[in-house]
Amino acid sequence: MSSAFFTTSSTTDLVMIPLATTAAQILKVTLSGQSVQIALRQRSTGLYADFWLENNRLLSGILCQDRTWLARDEATGLPGDFTFTDTQGTQNPTYEELGSRYLLFYRVGWL
Repeated sequence: MSSAFFTTSSTTDLVMIPLATTAAQILKVTLSGQSVQIALRQRSTGLYADFWLENNRLLSGILCQDRTWLARDEATGLPGDFTFTDTQGTQNPTYEELGSRYLLFYRVGWL
């Protein structure tokens, strides 16, 4: 996979978040030394994400699109940003191929 999709200084700034192929899932991961919870749910209009930091909900109902940063701003309170990448094209993610075709990446810090 090429790092050309991302605007980071190196590929070491990206962390892949493991996903299951389920329509609704909650992930708890430690990122940048902080506890981050991500909820993903598939709806008829797309895949949506909610984000918590240390049990505080910071973002809700974010539409997940291919190669589009989800948080977009340090003011959200998250320690970095997230993006999905379609490894076989440029389609927006759906739950059926999460973790294989559609990968979720975390970018450490803010540019």
